[in-house]
Amino acid sequence: MTAVSLPINVGFVGLSSAGWAATTLGPSLLHPSLQKKYKLIAVSTTSEDSANASAKKHSSQLGHVVQAYSGDTAQIAANPDVDLVVVSVRPWHQKNAILPIIEAKKNFFLEWPVGRDLKETLEIAEAAHKHDVRSIVGLQTRRSPVVRKVKELVESGTIGIVRSTTLIGIFPREGRFWPPEISADNVFTLDKSNGASPLRVVAGPQLDPLIHTLGDFRTINATAATIYPTATILGADGQPTGETGSAVVPDHYTISGQLASGALATIVWRTAFSRTRGRTQFRWEIDGEEGSIRVEADNSSHMNIHSKRTLFLNGERVEVQGVEEGVVGTLVSVWDAYVAGQEGEYATIDDAVKTHRILDAVERSLLEGQAIVL
Repeated sequence: MTAVSLPINVGFVGLSSAGWAATTLGPSLLHPSLQKKYKLIAVSTTSEDSANASAKKHSSQLGHVVQAYSGDTAQIAANPDVDLVVVSVRPWHQKNAILPIIEAKKNFFLEWPVGRDLKETLEIAEAAHKHDVRSIVGLQTRRSPVVRKVKELVESGTIGIVRSTTLIGIFPREGRFWPPEISADNVFTLDKSNGASPLRVVAGPQLDPLIHTLGDFRTINATAATIYPTATILGADGQPTGETGSAVVPDHYTISGQLASGALATIVWRTAFSRTRGRTQFRWEIDGEEGSIRVEADNSSHMNIHSKRTLFLNGERVEVQGVEEGVVGTLVSVWDAYVAGQEGEYATIDDAVKTHRILDAVERSLLEGQAIVL
């Protein structure tokens, strides 16, 4: 357990007027229950205008001065009063944004996917260990009430020895991130070098709670298909612009393997289908010798599930407290765990490396046509 002085003074890179940082990550950090634990004192964005606007907004909202920085993240990292820097930027900017912060020996939060690929994630991890800084990464789902309850049930021996697990997930086309329909604001996903594939961005965060609950993979074997090779580009009005793009990665995956425990794992993950009535967007089953656990949701492709009818033990619904708080509530739990020094209860840069190694093994298996031993 690492002791910290409160409040933790926070600098926030990427906290502008829109996007995940503005709608979810920022509000979680500024949650009333955390007012005595965290204090936002600085923001940084790419442009001076947006940085000043963000600083003005949060200074007014919080009742104290929030400083504005723009451009190079070394500037906000050089602020001697900043204890923790939160970084939420596009994948292809993450490495260059976080390294100056680490070199300034600042503890950090880095949003998933923590770099474009395993190579970049390893570079970030190496720097973090070299400069002996604490880290949090945006794999918050392991702190969701549902996943914590699942882990509790597994570890209590309620279902006996786990022999297999199956996870089925979908990211519906209504998200407009990948083929067959992409909004004009999201065409960056069609450039593979940007590191914004559905495998990295969405499937990756589902792996962390699985291995956090059931243990590491020993082997990985993957197959994939591209059902929708062409994307229709949609404008702000939701109508086709007349432009199209080509898919650069598969949209359907089957990933199987053996866990270190000996249990078998099967993951079927896909994008592109419509959010039709009755289509289960997420289903996770864990089979033990003495029982089974099922998690399911019709309105979420993530495990940040906020439905009370989501967890079942041997077919009977299990009441889970706190699910109504949604993703913001889960992130509040992450911030609380960090303050308490509960490493292992929140994901760190080492957990990001572990997840990226699995994703890298999936891509290698697809390329080589064989199972990969981790």
